[in-house]
Amino acid sequence: MQRPIFPRSPLLAGADAEQKRTEILDFFRATFDRYEKLFEVLTSAEAYFVKPIALRHPLIFYLGHTATFFINKLLLAGLIEKRINPEFESMFAIGVDEMSWDDLSEARYEWPRIDEVKAYRQAVRATVEQLIRTQALTLPIGWDHPWWIILMGIEHERIHLETSSVLIRQHLLKYVAPHPAWEPCRAAAEAPHNELVTIPPEQFRVGRERGESVYGWDNEFGSHEASTAPFQASRYLVSNREFLAFVEAGGYSDESLWLEEGAGWLKFTQAQHPTFWVRDDAQWRLRLMLEEVPMPWNWPVETNYHEAKAFCRWKARVSGQSVRLPTENEWQALSRFAGINELPSEYPAPANIELDHYASSCPVNQFAHGPLFDVIGNVWQWTETPIYPFAGFEVHPVYDDFTTPTFDERHNVIKGGSWIACGNEALPTSRYAFRRHFFQHAGLRYVVSDAPATSEASHYETDRLVSEYAEFHYGDEYFEVPNFPRALARLAIAAMGDKPAGKALDLGCATGRASFELALHFEQVTGIDFSARFISLGVRLAEQGRLRYTLVEEGELVAYKERSLAELGLDHVAQKVEFFQGDACNLKPVFTGYDLILAANLIDRLYSPIKFLETVHQRLNPGGVLLIASPYTWLPEHTKREAWIGGFKKDGENFTTLDGLKAILGKHFRLLRGPLSVPFVIRETRRKFQHTLSEVSIWERR
Repeated sequence: MQRPIFPRSPLLAGADAEQKRTEILDFFRATFDRYEKLFEVLTSAEAYFVKPIALRHPLIFYLGHTATFFINKLLLAGLIEKRINPEFESMFAIGVDEMSWDDLSEARYEWPRIDEVKAYRQAVRATVEQLIRTQALTLPIGWDHPWWIILMGIEHERIHLETSSVLIRQHLLKYVAPHPAWEPCRAAAEAPHNELVTIPPEQFRVGRERGESVYGWDNEFGSHEASTAPFQASRYLVSNREFLAFVEAGGYSDESLWLEEGAGWLKFTQAQHPTFWVRDDAQWRLRLMLEEVPMPWNWPVETNYHEAKAFCRWKARVSGQSVRLPTENEWQALSRFAGINELPSEYPAPANIELDHYASSCPVNQFAHGPLFDVIGNVWQWTETPIYPFAGFEVHPVYDDFTTPTFDERHNVIKGGSWIACGNEALPTSRYAFRRHFFQHAGLRYVVSDAPATSEASHYETDRLVSEYAEFHYGDEYFEVPNFPRALARLAIAAMGDKPAGKALDLGCATGRASFELALHFEQVTGIDFSARFISLGVRLAEQGRLRYTLVEEGELVAYKERSLAELGLDHVAQKVEFFQGDACNLKPVFTGYDLILAANLIDRLYSPIKFLETVHQRLNPGGVLLIASPYTWLPEHTKREAWIGGFKKDGENFTTLDGLKAILGKHFRLLRGPLSVPFVIRETRRKFQHTLSEVSIWERR
């Protein structure tokens, strides 16, 4: 008799809102029921409170967690007005995200009784069902739609359906029992011989548009232009039999096969074979979710990234080929080659996915996808790619920490889904990433390619001062004050008139916006700043065209920002800009021959402004222009009092910085224009800003 089919994620568009309401209600009920049915496999109360692994909470936490997620997010979105159980909604809110395999959680909790958590879940069920029945619904449902949060809660529970099944699989056998709702595959035979399939070169765009009619997580949206060289991919996922050769060759004791991080994991765990393999005298057995079975050699092996990577290095050694894991782009290329764009609509799916077939893996040669097998389904497939944000990435305001904690180059993308990947997880467009020592129902497909596995940058600048300057230069305008570096660059360009526009120097360039703006007019621009932290952002923009940084909202809360040269209209001039670290008072001789020097908010931060001003003419061509901007904020911690060039009494009268500039620069310059007041605003937090006036004077070298 065929097992009941778990419903797919609903489309979020249509003409009949009431029919869609019913569909979402059924989707919620099926998900909520199926999640609770997972916990029916536990044999005792003790099974809820003993940790399956030291790195995670006990299962009682996960029984409560998905329910509290609904309440916390619905409250945040304003869809409900009061809590059900504030204690539970705090206790069950945050899981464990260990930094490393030895980052054991020693926290102690007074967990509630099982019946209390089950009663809480029923109260949550009633609340969500009432909301679905009564909340106004218009179609389509998009990112900003209130019902998006309802779908968010359901899809979140489907993620934990899988992750909790992994924990149950790691529990002691005495704590679990077979269950008719979780029947594994019983087919097993000898594994097929793996072989390589040639994948042609591809150019394609990945990333979802906000208007699509399927729920998605934040990291799926945006765009990424990808291209792949031709490569070969294994026809099948690596089977238990194929992996056995690595084990028997001493792969777990040969440290040369493991990357440094993997070798650390191996040394700590003393692993000698895959986690779900069980040695029974001379025989091997496989731990499934609820039982051990004789080793099905034709099922896919399940590993973490470190094991998968070590296997590929061993395979490369014994085969003499360039064997490695695929990148995320290469996985997309081979999925396109196999004819998989989105999951087919037929029931059951032609893949071991969506719980349509088994509560376990199955033979690697059961589901063909073009010339390949298991492009989707059976087990997730590790990639070489640390997850990164697509261009245009934004966090969802109701769930701002779904993806951003993984942008640390320590979480690798897994693709394809497993037998229990349901809903969004089962979509080829989904992007999930786990720490490399983490276990999921995940294995590997290898590729052979002479091209290196390249990675995209995922870094968000978190240094507070650097991030403030990134926003100052490239971010939003506040209180209708125009962008300051751009305003100065435009003043400088206007002052040039028909003068030569060969080289410009942006001295004290900070994060570099004025350098790029000057490149709209000059053939070559040099940006110099004393701070390597500042110029690193300019370098990143020039090389990658994109900048990501965090901004303090309040306290420990941050917002995530992204800016690109393209959206500022500056991408076509990036190749004309170079950045260097340097001291304005002691520049190298090579920095000379400029037609313009811009010194923005610089002179009152120099240890010897006189030395700079008395020699700056040597850096300019005759007729060249010097623009100085400064709020004249003289402070002893930057410039000793005796080195100030103004801002004090001289001969009993006020002596301003402009007076000092005229006295020093007058020998070699004439004042073309100024003084002018140019305002700027620096954002410190969401509610605190510095509003300042910088005085601008423009000088021409005689």
